[in-house]
Amino acid sequence: MVENVGTLFQWLIFLGVAFVSILASLLVITRKNPIHSAVFLVLTFLCVAVLYLLLYSQFIAIIQIIVYAGAIVTLILFVIMLLDLEEELRSGLKLLYSKVLGSALAVLFLFAIIYSVAAMPLTGKLGPYPPGKLSQNVKTIGEVLFTRYLFPFEIVSVLLVAAIVGAVVLSKRKK
Repeated sequence: MVENVGTLFQWLIFLGVAFVSILASLLVITRKNPIHSAVFLVLTFLCVAVLYLLLYSQFIAIIQIIVYAGAIVTLILFVIMLLDLEEELRSGLKLLYSKVLGSALAVLFLFAIIYSVAAMPLTGKLGPYPPGKLSQNVKTIGEVLFTRYLFPFEIVSVLLVAAIVGAVVLSKRKK
């Protein structure tokens, strides 16, 4: 009986957090104020971290909070503060094109997700690093990240530096 109560409680937490996550992610893309969107993005990241906790992946949950809710959102806020978005928000024509293009891309991505889920059956095969092995040992994650996946890790860091430099260059443009 106690096991069923724990499972029911986990399902209730999952459903509540999933609903809040979906609602917050919709608010990220529908708010006109970019600061409000960033705050809802933090809420979305925190909900994802709770979902990782429900999957017993404590390390990934903490990394989710530190890296995404902390560092990435701070980077986004710096870019928002560096750029003068008032001119872009006043231009109704650019905003209309952005909405049409964004809606078309959203529909395209939705069809791509539906196709990828429907077309590819799950094989159930485990890779060379099964989740049980990774969740038991943080050292294993570090070794895999800095040996086998070092190149993608470095590419992401170069992209983040390029984003910061681009934000500074855009904010320093002559008006």
